[in-house]
Amino acid sequence: MSYALELKDLRKSFGKTEIIRGANLAVNAGERVAIIGPNGAGKSTLFNLISGRFGPTSGEILLNGQSIAHKKPYEINRMGLSRSFQITNIFPKLSVVENLRCAVLWSLGYKYSFLKFLSNLRDANEQAEKFLAMIKLDKKRDVLAMNLTYAEQRALEIGVTIAGGSDVILLDEPTAGMSKSETTRFISLIKSVTEGKTLLTVEHDMGVVFGLADKIAVVVYGEVIAYDVPEAVRANAKVQEAYLGSAVADSQVGGH
Repeated sequence: MSYALELKDLRKSFGKTEIIRGANLAVNAGERVAIIGPNGAGKSTLFNLISGRFGPTSGEILLNGQSIAHKKPYEINRMGLSRSFQITNIFPKLSVVENLRCAVLWSLGYKYSFLKFLSNLRDANEQAEKFLAMIKLDKKRDVLAMNLTYAEQRALEIGVTIAGGSDVILLDEPTAGMSKSETTRFISLIKSVTEGKTLLTVEHDMGVVFGLADKIAVVVYGEVIAYDVPEAVRANAKVQEAYLGSAVADSQVGGH
């Protein structure tokens, strides 16, 4: 069986320090998976390995059955995987719609061309407008990205991430720094824009995790110690001891 994303005995060392210690994970197409764990567990390193920022020391990473373990980030992106970052990563001096238009160019086959005026590319403009509506920034269409609110910038980054046409999306702490009301709206936004896609997200907010994920992967000391549906992870004593804590599990998770 070919998974959308699969990690096999994945390991990453920096010098003599082993950060990822034989991680295994198999994600089906269309699943939404939250990756949780204590600070220093290796979650960001895992994302960097999957997206090609780091190469693994050993082990395998498969995207739709194809190895991506030692490919460059842009090669992985062209194979169908996109990611966002903890720190918002957009073009601040371009407008909202221009950011989205840049994001759709490669998937439409334009690649690099300095002989075309982007405003004349009808299909690129139509695609940009479609994603503009999806992320609900229609009214901010011509506003420079740097003048958006923080939550709007995060929404734009997610729009840029999905606009390239990738089937596998990685979101790194997408709701970090948001208010409770912004977070609630953002969960709905993420659900709608990733419909039918495979989603992996690193997230600390348990409300987001249990409100968004089909499955949860718990990473502790560079290993996936649990991977299951939210209810099973919530009831896992090993997970509660390692990360959630009984009090947190009862108070924060019990109502979801």
